[in-house]
Amino acid sequence: MGRNWAIAIGINQYDNLAPLHYAKRDAEAVSDFCLQEVGFEKVYYFSDNSPPIETDSGPPLRSQPTFGTLSRFLRTRFEQPFLYPGDNFWFFFAGHGKRHRDRDYLMPMDVDPGNIEGTAIPINYVTERLRRCGADNVILLLDACRNEGDRDGEGIGIETQQGVVTLFACSPSERSYEIDQLQHGAFTHTLLQGLRMQGEGNCATVERLYQHLRYQVPDLNRRYQKPRQTPYTIAEPATKLHLILLPKQATLADVTILKNDALEAEAEQDWELAEQLWTRVLIVSPGDQQAIKAIKRVAIRAATIPPRAVQAEPPTTPTSSRAVAASAESPVIVPPPVAAPTIPTFEFDVITVDAQGRPINKQRGHAQYFTEDLGNGVRLEMVSIAGGTFQMGSPPGEGEDDERPQHPVTVKPFLMGKYAVTQAQWRIVAGLPKINHDLDPDPSNFKGENRPVERVSWHDAIEFCARLCRETGHEYRLPTEAEWEYACRAGATTPFHFGETITTDLANYRGTNREYKGKTYSGSYGAGPKGVYREQTTEVGSFPLNGFGLYEVHGNVWEWCLDHWYENYEGAPSDGSAWLKGGDSTYRLLRGGSWLSFPGRCRSARRGRNSPDGRGNSFGFRVVCGSAWTL
Repeated sequence: MGRNWAIAIGINQYDNLAPLHYAKRDAEAVSDFCLQEVGFEKVYYFSDNSPPIETDSGPPLRSQPTFGTLSRFLRTRFEQPFLYPGDNFWFFFAGHGKRHRDRDYLMPMDVDPGNIEGTAIPINYVTERLRRCGADNVILLLDACRNEGDRDGEGIGIETQQGVVTLFACSPSERSYEIDQLQHGAFTHTLLQGLRMQGEGNCATVERLYQHLRYQVPDLNRRYQKPRQTPYTIAEPATKLHLILLPKQATLADVTILKNDALEAEAEQDWELAEQLWTRVLIVSPGDQQAIKAIKRVAIRAATIPPRAVQAEPPTTPTSSRAVAASAESPVIVPPPVAAPTIPTFEFDVITVDAQGRPINKQRGHAQYFTEDLGNGVRLEMVSIAGGTFQMGSPPGEGEDDERPQHPVTVKPFLMGKYAVTQAQWRIVAGLPKINHDLDPDPSNFKGENRPVERVSWHDAIEFCARLCRETGHEYRLPTEAEWEYACRAGATTPFHFGETITTDLANYRGTNREYKGKTYSGSYGAGPKGVYREQTTEVGSFPLNGFGLYEVHGNVWEWCLDHWYENYEGAPSDGSAWLKGGDSTYRLLRGGSWLSFPGRCRSARRGRNSPDGRGNSFGFRVVCGSAWTL
């Protein structure tokens, strides 16, 4: 079992900056959680009046987080390794943070605001020292940017910290807030809540913890009338998103993802990373025979095959398919590389806009996916959506009565189509043998192989999924309404996944006004601008993706869901399942808005309905693959 050590720092009283209220309490709570609930071997706790820190030899150390104490401790304690690959080191900081001259700093209690470079601690210095401990898993938890009532700063978090996972309490353009009613910072309260979650939807991995924080912190701030605060994470390398923070809560799927990452590292001949990943598998699953054999295999290959990055030239003499070790006395036969069943990942930009629709932030996102080959060069890309809990529906002041009451829903992991089903995909599946009823192979009004199929009914979409299931052996279906909204939001709590408003540069909808029966329908939403009205669908992939890696969840075509229609959410399921018992079975749910919708109808929470036989030229769908719900 891997060893776990940590540093927890919380500063309320600053000599030259505004005091904080709950930073010390936050650090104390994290320290207690690590020691008492998770069983960490050692936690170094620094705060305004914390007790001295016992050492292996010599007198105890002062634990007041001054510049001298912290910088000396980081320099001396981390001079020599004391942990091993597979071990974990957590670093938690609650206090002021600042960006100064293109560097991110943590502010000790005696920092001089006029001499940041000489009295504050650069975050990249912290990570450089922590990586010397010998553990290959270093996690930074930074609840910085605070002042009275908020944690103020100038956007720490822009720098990438090499080789570590960093979870930031807020985005660089935001502040991190304290909540008097909870006597904690919003980030730390939500962090501990996530780490304590049990069951299938727990936060055992970095990725699931991040998704929990990304949604729950903004929601918590909204409930306590605080400004928006959006945590985010940087994992370097990206495989560290799959790092298992809490091995006892890990699932079989978590272990499988680690194994796939390890096999991919072997395929890339990154032997150091492969060994680290297989070691993590053994920590979570002691005795795993695949991991034991893999570590032996990696050791042999590392000794005989140079890493691909430094293999400058191909060999000049012929070689067999088996490499032979250089030692003539005891040659080692290296087996040929095995095919690695990898899960590919794609990267993309995630754009956030302000209330006027102007881009204010761009972050790099990543998502895993698999591709279903439908034949004739047509493929269906399915994106992995991590499970989690979110608030479904609209808060007061937004939306319609049928979008309330807003309520928590926990969704299991699933896969969802990267795009709405295209006309090319539809034509392939429509040509498969019938199961329940015939399908028109070319129903769409707006023609184009890569445009979404439209003029399909709910029954047509169900038939499509049934044929696809039989052909591929995979479990395809329509999304439940809860899954659709969860996937659309991708952690956002704003009306649209990219912010408070929408523009026609971001989605395909009606961006112009219309007079109808004496009423003006606006082509803008909130303080956002008007735009264009394209009067037709556009090709899938034409607009920016959301945080989960999905295209066009706002506009273009309405998308069918499994559920029956209900007038509101009173009594709605809380487990993400389809709501089928009762309600109005003469209608089915549609989500997302379309090319002819006004912007308010494209909101994440907006609900549409139509007869299951309806075939409007704005009705399409996308499929999911995951646990089936009984129809």
